[in-house]
Amino acid sequence: MINENKIQTRPDWDEDFLDIAKSVGRRATCLRRRYGAIIVKDKIIISTGYNGSPRGEANCIDTGICERERLKVPKGERYELCVAVHAEQNAIINADPVKMEGSTIYIAGFNVADNSIASGEPCKLCRRMIKNARISKVVYQNADGKLIKADSSSLT
Repeated sequence: MINENKIQTRPDWDEDFLDIAKSVGRRATCLRRRYGAIIVKDKIIISTGYNGSPRGEANCIDTGICERERLKVPKGERYELCVAVHAEQNAIINADPVKMEGSTIYIAGFNVADNSIASGEPCKLCRRMIKNARISKVVYQNADGKLIKADSSSLT
């Protein structure tokens, strides 16, 4: 029997897909930040990715070593020291190029140290890959938890 006095609310699509991206990010292998990304077209998930070492290589969580952490490198700098492939990159690598055209990528992340939200704004290299994959929109949370929606053409 349904209780008519209780109204059930559902998350909107952006919230729902960001939650799924967060869940995918739980598989990430970075010792600093864990990110998940999903590519969606017509409300259907066409690909997922999380940040971690290339297939077949040792992950930071397995070795216990993060070179950027050891050197206290700030976020957004010296990516060449990191062994990981970004979540967005893995989602793009795993997707069908035809299906990505006109799609939306959702990116979610958190800081391992305190489980706080990490900004999902894509780095410059990922921005170029997103544009090149012909993904139309990017949706992520900034570090304050605010939902950001951007056209990929506006990413610089």
